[in-house]
Amino acid sequence: MYLNMYMLWFIIFFISGLILYLMGMLFILYSYSVLIDWEIINLNSCSLSMTFLFDWMSLFFIGSVMFISCMVIFYSFSYMSGDKYKFRFLFLVIMFVISMCMMIISPNLVSILLGWDGLGLVSYCLVIYFHNCKSYNAGMLTILTNRIGDVAILLSIGYMYNLGSWYFMFYNYNLYSWGFIYMCLIILASFTKSAQIPFSSWLPAAMAAPTPVSALVHSSTLVTAGVYLLIRFNSLFNFNMNLFLMVSVLTMFMSGLGANYEYDMKKIIALSTLSQLGLMMSILFMGYSDVAFFHLLTHAFFKALLFLCSGLIIHCMNDTQDIRYMGGLINNLPYTSVCFSISNLSLCGLPFLSGFYSKDLILELMNMNMYNLYLYLLFYISIGLTASYSLRLIYYSMINYIGLLSYNNYYEDYKMMNSLIFLTFMSVIKGGLLSWMIFPIPNMILLPLYLKCLALFFMVLGGFVGYYMSLMKYSNLIFGLNFNFISEFLGSMWFMPSFSTYMLYSFSLSTSLNYVSILDYSWGEYMMSNLLINYNLLLSSVNFIVQLNSIKVFFLIFMLYSLFFFFI
Repeated sequence: MYLNMYMLWFIIFFISGLILYLMGMLFILYSYSVLIDWEIINLNSCSLSMTFLFDWMSLFFIGSVMFISCMVIFYSFSYMSGDKYKFRFLFLVIMFVISMCMMIISPNLVSILLGWDGLGLVSYCLVIYFHNCKSYNAGMLTILTNRIGDVAILLSIGYMYNLGSWYFMFYNYNLYSWGFIYMCLIILASFTKSAQIPFSSWLPAAMAAPTPVSALVHSSTLVTAGVYLLIRFNSLFNFNMNLFLMVSVLTMFMSGLGANYEYDMKKIIALSTLSQLGLMMSILFMGYSDVAFFHLLTHAFFKALLFLCSGLIIHCMNDTQDIRYMGGLINNLPYTSVCFSISNLSLCGLPFLSGFYSKDLILELMNMNMYNLYLYLLFYISIGLTASYSLRLIYYSMINYIGLLSYNNYYEDYKMMNSLIFLTFMSVIKGGLLSWMIFPIPNMILLPLYLKCLALFFMVLGGFVGYYMSLMKYSNLIFGLNFNFISEFLGSMWFMPSFSTYMLYSFSLSTSLNYVSILDYSWGEYMMSNLLINYNLLLSSVNFIVQLNSIKVFFLIFMLYSLFFFFI
């Protein structure tokens, strides 16, 4: 039964992705768009309607999501074969893909919220799929961070209620005084989903999910939803975007540094996703939304391939994720090592692989703009750091470095291997295909030779740095573990988990304990909760005294009245 269900959904998603991709090619050829609108209710001249927008962008993106998800489902049949609840896992993955598709084709904020909330809820269920404390903590951090973005979307819906419709593409927001606030709410929502600073700590924590889910989340679904939302809202960006550009470049720089000090294979790949998200956001805030979408699609395939290869390697290493225990895998897992290296080099931007076309175009467009030297250096250093952690990962796991683990089970599963073929093929040719389709007229870029070769120089330099960092000893003076502060600061994402996670709940728990002891157990409960009860008790006791001593009370009242009249 499980085989039939997994294979059925693999076929459904693959055929759907193929049809949608071919439709996207037709739509981009004829500049064609389809808008389907179903009005559900009309309330105070504000119509609540379900809307679907099919244009080349949404069709290409849904096609990519379908392709990647069908390969993940095919891969998961073997990966989750020993799991007791694999049918539940399949159901969650299908819900996840449907939520993402709902968000992609919606030009209406209410229908966007359905997909947006569906992504957050199902991602929580997938992160806590393995029942242990680490998964529960990671899931809670993931869903609470994403709830901030959900609240921002809800506030945006409340703002747009003033206009009479929730179609964000119908209005020119510069005519309204609240256009800037509305833009900030949308950027806040996308920053929480795409894990930009200061919301970056949930992304490496979400690696507690199964590896096929990580491949789906980090390639084309959850984390790219924020970037896609901003691509759709790029008409809002008529304000000064330099602050947000700086935040996204710092995210790229911070994650590149952290990946060079990390030893968990899945966390290194997660931090590389964070670096690429910062790259997409930065070129988006420069005003090139089509280029950001181009990099989004090329990145999706080689990042899914990278995660699926790492899952197969972790399986063979007896579920060990530490790269210091690996080494020499090119002799034992040749096919997986080739796919892993292709995806890693495509991530670096090696010429004529798919990542090269988008990353090189982004760097050249950044060169053509007038940005300051600080931003310029951060951008190029981050590109070098990408090559650095990629080469370090290849050296530790693939080349002749021999780790410490001796009880390995080197076995390349055929189902897992077959699911990698299509993704490897797309990781090689996808960039060239998309560059011809999305940019039929080339961009006019005029650069001197040294600037044109600067990206290649930084990539080679980053490769050397990655190799020498893999040889780093404990006793190295500055960057070694002997000098603990630098390695801990750079390796822990600039202490961001401490600020955004540990400090938050540790401080709030102690504060709530103090409030409980003051308000619930002490004067707060006596004065607030029991005020009415105590007042009634007081009145009833007075009444009781009066009733018991009625003659004395009447005589006392008579004496008081007599004195009162005497003095008058």
